[in-house]
Amino acid sequence: MRRNIVAANWKMNKDVQESYDFTKSLSKKLLNLKRTHIILCPPFTSLFYISELLKNSSIALGGQNMHYEKSGAFTGEISASMLKSSGCDYVILGHSERRHVFNESNELIKKKIDTALSNDLKPIICVGEKLEERQSGKTSEVIRTQYSSAFIGISEQKINQCIIAYEPVWAIGTGITATPEQASEVQGVIRNLVSEQYNREIADSMPILYGGSVKSANAKSLIETENIDGFLVGGASLVVDHFFEIINVVEQFSIGQEK
Repeated sequence: MRRNIVAANWKMNKDVQESYDFTKSLSKKLLNLKRTHIILCPPFTSLFYISELLKNSSIALGGQNMHYEKSGAFTGEISASMLKSSGCDYVILGHSERRHVFNESNELIKKKIDTALSNDLKPIICVGEKLEERQSGKTSEVIRTQYSSAFIGISEQKINQCIIAYEPVWAIGTGITATPEQASEVQGVIRNLVSEQYNREIADSMPILYGGSVKSANAKSLIETENIDGFLVGGASLVVDHFFEIINVVEQFSIGQEK
């Protein structure tokens, strides 16, 4: 059985003190958490301090992005080893804002994925279509292209370290959420792509998250849908109580699944 995951992407929000206070407060609320895996992805400036706070905790830490080179003259960038030394086990790669605001290509994202895996970082690989691509019926084509570029040449051993997050670009930060049926359909496409490349067992064990205006109000209907294993949460992860409500929805669903 796949373990349900809830990851927080704080984007360019929260200074060091705010990050520390949030994490300390959330940690207290999660003392009895047993079935849901939590990943926090704060700004780079807060990673080390949160890592110190999370020692001996089940909450994991991730970076929001990274460069594919080991080191060098790349002003403003951060390397895989820097993330590792700051306490990270995960890194978000291919987020729609990196693709469409910073113009990162499939080829560049692929380089980052390979670097992450070779440095024992687990990539959270984001895929998703723009509104015009959905309206023109190209969703599956876009997802297949992004997936194929990301996973070419990745061994069965390495694929088990990956998480995929489906984030429809038209639903990120807009308040519009894909319906459970829309999300499940696309995430089913992704799972079938994994099965085609590897096998059904690997596909069934692959964590596939949904991201895009996830809130406590819609988390229950989404997590109960086939093929959704948790969430990559943006805006709703910035408020402790809101984020905890989403986590609790996933936790209660996980408990129900075991009965």
